[in-house]
Amino acid sequence: MKSTNLIFLTLLVLVIASGVVLAQPGLPNAPSQAPIDGGLGLLAAAGGAYAWKKLRSKSEK
Repeated sequence: MKSTNLIFLTLLVLVIASGVVLAQPGLPNAPSQAPIDGGLGLLAAAGGAYAWKKLRSKSEK
């Protein structure tokens, strides 16, 4: 009887301790976001126009 209680208590402590040890903390605060404004939009539009020009010149050959 004493041995059974000791085994049960040991398993209970292991289950509780594993939950505490393996828990991961959350993020401390919200990460800062990079704004996508006019500069990046213009760069994307210029890249699209350049790609369209290259594809158009390849299809004409």
